[in-house]
Amino acid sequence: MNFVAVAHSPLVPDRTPARIAYRAVDPPPETAADAAPLVILHGGWGYDMYPFDRQIAAYGTRRRVVIPDRSGYGESPSLSALPVDFHQRAADETLAVLDGLELRRPALWGHSDGAIVALRLALAHPGRIGAVVAEATHFFRRKPASKPFFENVIANPASTEIMRAHAIAWLRIGDEATASEDFYDGRLGALAVPTLVVHGARDPRTEPDEIEALRRGAPAIAVRIFDAGHSPHSEPASADAVTAAVARFLDA
Repeated sequence: MNFVAVAHSPLVPDRTPARIAYRAVDPPPETAADAAPLVILHGGWGYDMYPFDRQIAAYGTRRRVVIPDRSGYGESPSLSALPVDFHQRAADETLAVLDGLELRRPALWGHSDGAIVALRLALAHPGRIGAVVAEATHFFRRKPASKPFFENVIANPASTEIMRAHAIAWLRIGDEATASEDFYDGRLGALAVPTLVVHGARDPRTEPDEIEALRRGAPAIAVRIFDAGHSPHSEPASADAVTAAVARFLDA
């Protein structure tokens, strides 16, 4: 595990600098990287729940792959609670990590919460990001179909502290949002960074009409639907097809 010190992270404002852990996979020494680095942004249960082993094996011979653990996860600073604006705070922390590692115009592949982070970061700083893959992303802030899921996570004694904090934050996000409010403040259609949405047709965290609402709000964004659940990149039936589709997108 590697670490990068960032001067400030709004996820842990009382810790300066914040020491953010990250994994890094570099092309073999005899192979010069000829593609932009890829930064993978994990979902709300952390990287290990939905690892990117297949993608690292497929892409790691040509490009550097960097996988930071957001504050609250892995060996990064711990958290006992997440604020309702944690996606924006995570985007700010991610930008600081990109600066600290001197990653210029990387591609971002965000999964679930990480996809929201990637899209918000690309909206705010389009000149800093080369491309975005938004997998299992969320459009609506309110997720009524997922409310029992989050409540069960909170009640489950096997849940970790960050899983409970994450579920509590999601319930608060839904309680404070209007029915049509989205995570991008109605601005996703202005996204100027090449973006591919990867989504599972059976994703249980998707609300009815959510992907169609995303398409209406941002018609220029390419959307690929796979026969999968919440993690098309790691589910055996879809992983190879997703890996190939993203490789074509990134190479283009």
